[in-house]
Amino acid sequence: MGKGDKKTRRGKINRGTFGVLRPRKKKSIIVTTKPKKAKPKKTAKVKE
Repeated sequence: MGKGDKKTRRGKINRGTFGVLRPRKKKSIIVTTKPKKAKPKKTAKVKE
């Protein structure tokens, strides 16, 4: 039971594989929101 064993944790690390003994870490999901567009301010038209 060592580095060459397919079923042990040490063997999985050595081979670079995953399984029941060494599950993969789940990637965290990053949620990004789109910035809101600034609406142009309405200005009153002045008659001259």
